[in-house]
Amino acid sequence: MSSETILEGQGIWKIYGELEVLRGVDIDIRRGQTKVIIGPSGSGKSTLLRILGFLEPPTRGRVLFRGRDVYGEGLDLAKIRSKIGFVFQQPSLFRHLTALENIKLGPRLVLGMSDREAEKRAWEMLKLVHLEEFADYYPAQLSGGQQQRVAIARALAMNPDILLLDEPTANLDIELTWEVIEVMEELARKGITMLVVTHEIPFAREVADEICFISDGVIQECNEPEEMIKNPKTPRARVFLKRLLGEV
Repeated sequence: MSSETILEGQGIWKIYGELEVLRGVDIDIRRGQTKVIIGPSGSGKSTLLRILGFLEPPTRGRVLFRGRDVYGEGLDLAKIRSKIGFVFQQPSLFRHLTALENIKLGPRLVLGMSDREAEKRAWEMLKLVHLEEFADYYPAQLSGGQQQRVAIARALAMNPDILLLDEPTANLDIELTWEVIEVMEELARKGITMLVVTHEIPFAREVADEICFISDGVIQECNEPEEMIKNPKTPRARVFLKRLLGEV
């Protein structure tokens, strides 16, 4: 893992009307790092990920991409977004396109690759997520886990600097969940930089460099996986992890 910081949030607040969803969050992700965010529903996890992915601006605070203040310096958001892969809870694939066509669309339209180059890239990504035999399948012909793996391949096809994943297994049954987790574990071993919101503690324990616990819009603590899971420091994290691990 490099010491180079790819993405950083400094004092991030997000307020909707009178609702404070995020309250002064500080977070950074270094190149090659796999960082996992856990926390109860409504704690601000998805909102934080959307802000770090430049899908919406913070109310206050700064978001830095490779050390530059994205909003403060008026950088080209479209250009920066192309360097950040985002995988949502729902794959949101184009239903009228095959798996291969879904993956090669971005490289062709956004990166300006020729159709041949984009297709070569799409095949490489399908192989990476172990779906090359399903290249000509349409989303309706794929399982939920396969669709989510296509979504991961689509994000990776853009050659992003960092991959943000927002509970990518939340809507899958246990067998399909492990299909996706195995791919994510392989990506982590390859050194792909990832920030993952998840409740999958086995994945976090196996591959995360750090786990951060967020509650009530505040990151309560961050620590290496075993220490966080076995010995959380804050009372709120202790209660959450006990429930998550089925100990209460």
